[in-house]
Amino acid sequence: MKLRVKPVRKWRLGTRLALGLGALALTVFVIVGWAMVTSMQDFLDRRLDDQMAISQQGAAKEVIYDGKVNKIPPDWFAVVYKMQDGQLRPQPGDQQPKDRKEFDAIANKALNGDLFETEYLRGDGKFRLRACQIIDNEIVLVSAAPMNDRDGTISQLITVGVVAFLAALVALVMGGQALIRKGMQPLSDMADTAHDISSHDLTDSADLTVRVGSNGGGVEVEELREAFNKMLAHIDTSLAARTAAEQRLRRFIADASHELRTPLTSLRGYADLFRYAAANEAGEREKHLEKLRSEASRMSVLLDDLLLLARLDSAESEPPLRQEELDLAVIAEAAADAFRAARPSHTLDVDADTVTMNADATRLRQVLDNLLTNAAVHTPAGTSVSLQVTAEDDWAVVKVSDSGPGIAEADQARIFDRFYRVDDSRTRQRGGSGLGLAVVQSLVQAHGGTIELTSRPGSTVFTIRLPRRP
Repeated sequence: MKLRVKPVRKWRLGTRLALGLGALALTVFVIVGWAMVTSMQDFLDRRLDDQMAISQQGAAKEVIYDGKVNKIPPDWFAVVYKMQDGQLRPQPGDQQPKDRKEFDAIANKALNGDLFETEYLRGDGKFRLRACQIIDNEIVLVSAAPMNDRDGTISQLITVGVVAFLAALVALVMGGQALIRKGMQPLSDMADTAHDISSHDLTDSADLTVRVGSNGGGVEVEELREAFNKMLAHIDTSLAARTAAEQRLRRFIADASHELRTPLTSLRGYADLFRYAAANEAGEREKHLEKLRSEASRMSVLLDDLLLLARLDSAESEPPLRQEELDLAVIAEAAADAFRAARPSHTLDVDADTVTMNADATRLRQVLDNLLTNAAVHTPAGTSVSLQVTAEDDWAVVKVSDSGPGIAEADQARIFDRFYRVDDSRTRQRGGSGLGLAVVQSLVQAHGGTIELTSRPGSTVFTIRLPRRP
């Protein structure tokens, strides 16, 4: 069976970091070890050279008087050379090597000055040789000290260093891997969190409460953890918004289908009645035709509102407003005149200051008409309604209020939802589609403004703030 080894790039990050740390430590250990051995070797060499020089200086008098060296370490060699007939001749002595070839060569070189050499003496091993002139051009002393102790010391130092460095390297790699694994545990927790997220079904659920809650790892890991949790919170918010939007869309489609089904059913019914009444009296036919026109008109208004809301929702690609310079007071007076003509059962007070601004006159008129109609439809006859237009710095403020029964607090949060209708908090004279206030809010937001509702029994106020210059 062939053993397959993963490529290095596929190893875990902790393992690669630990091995990289080990390689770096090994390089440092090699450099430190080489410097330490070299330094020790130079030190021992200098020390041995100094010992040989001192020994030869002490033996100089013996050589002059006796012609030989009497006191030298037992494992050393010493040969005295005298100039005879123009050549250096070795003199008899007690501690001389078996083969003096290297001694003869260095003795001749010493005539030009003292010198050191390292040689292998046949049958005796490695020695350090020093040659010096006792009497210039007459007597030369050559001494040899064994280098076994020096080499043994260097070998022992190398052995101890290698063992110590290898032990330190193994401990460093293993300990470093453990520390790195512990330090990278928060990253593993983030990976586990990501895998946990992948196991959640986020198709119809906005619940993504998974977060990374572990601590430690240092400043960088803490920053990454915080960024990761912020990202999850953003995803959670986005999923919640998407789910809410999908739910609103489903509810919108269901409500729109319901609202359109009612006039279509009426149209089909009145069409059947008209077919049976076609052969009867002309008055019956006209009555049914009027019903057909009424239901068609109702459905047309509903479709217009739906189309307007759709255009406002896609305002970035299809701007639905045609802005121009206008006086908001003029639009308010026109809306008030239309309200008084259509709603004689309600009194309307108008207090409109001259407010010039850039806006879509048709859409602002639609906003005021919808708010005034809403106030009249959902309040009993005789209720007073007021319309106020003022300017506050760079803002135009419109307030539409009535003294009706008010809107329940539970309904105020959803009053601007599409197809939402308050059935039990206000007296309704006729049913609506529930799109009026949704259209108002969308048009106000399209102008860059805001609309607020404050309501209590006896007072309901819609406050609109519009920028005078978009």
